[in-house]
Amino acid sequence: MQRKLFLVFLIAALIYPLAPFSNDYLLHVMTLVMVYMVLAMGLNIVPGFCGLLDLGYVGFFGIGAYTSGLLTVHYGMSFWLIVPLAAANGALWGTLLGAPTLRLTGDYFAIVTFGFSELVVLFLTNEIWLTRGPLGLPGIEPVSLNLEFLNPDWFWYFDGEAPYFYLAVIMVACVYFLLKRVEDSRLGRAWFAIREDPLAAASCGVNILNYKVIAFAISAAIGAVGGSFFARWHLFLSPDMFKFWESFLVLCMVVLGGLGNLRGALIGAVIMVTLGEVLREMLPVLGLPPETRFLAYGLVMVFIMRFKPAGFFPAIASSSKTNPQLVALGKRLSQTYGGASGSDS
Repeated sequence: MQRKLFLVFLIAALIYPLAPFSNDYLLHVMTLVMVYMVLAMGLNIVPGFCGLLDLGYVGFFGIGAYTSGLLTVHYGMSFWLIVPLAAANGALWGTLLGAPTLRLTGDYFAIVTFGFSELVVLFLTNEIWLTRGPLGLPGIEPVSLNLEFLNPDWFWYFDGEAPYFYLAVIMVACVYFLLKRVEDSRLGRAWFAIREDPLAAASCGVNILNYKVIAFAISAAIGAVGGSFFARWHLFLSPDMFKFWESFLVLCMVVLGGLGNLRGALIGAVIMVTLGEVLREMLPVLGLPPETRFLAYGLVMVFIMRFKPAGFFPAIASSSKTNPQLVALGKRLSQTYGGASGSDS
């Protein structure tokens, strides 16, 4: 069923720029939706698959964006070479942050990740010699698609926002395909086991810290890939683009769609981005300040959570992804050792 839905999504995305009602504004909004889809799927690994609250995801988004922007401005590197470099840089910082901090659980880990995102913003703001600080980073070259081999009559399909839209569709498809493979693999099952009961997972030989670090590194790499695309699409970067609000927005997408479910992350991104665009148009008409949209976001979240407390696509049942005997063993161990179930091996 998921494969059919994903195929429908791909077909709809491919023909969307050709629809009569399509224009550059709608393509811009849909490209933005795709960027947030990538971020939501990447973040979903940590809280959705491993059960850890990450409040600093925008930090990796910013690292990827500035990696792409700086390499383009100073060295003129190709987008296709920058993307893997940005992913590697994101994974490196994810590992450096995760290795010493992933022994923490609950609120403590959330505070550390929040602090990391603030440090990234402070670095981008104060290291003027490298990032130009509050002045922002202009002069980022757009992506060169080298479409000269196509018939010149086809070029109108690839003007304006259309090339970036198609590029974003490919990016979403690749990330979704990768994470689906990981979700169904031994690695994915280990993450679900850790989320359900760390003590039971550890008793079965799962090295909890290693698996968490891998999850954090992959999540950070995907966030950096989204950032590298964003830089070459937006063509200008500023530290203000990577503040905590962005992490909160992506987390809302994941929770709204359903923690631990890739389809949920996609739906959450569509809802939150389109809602933001609708509010951007409606609030000036109603004479309300732009800040009111945060209140509207909150009301929508409360309303949806009231009727869909687990999101539109609730997390996949533990029994379908982990061994039921493992879950039962975890419950018995938790009852025996009480609060020790939250500790890492």
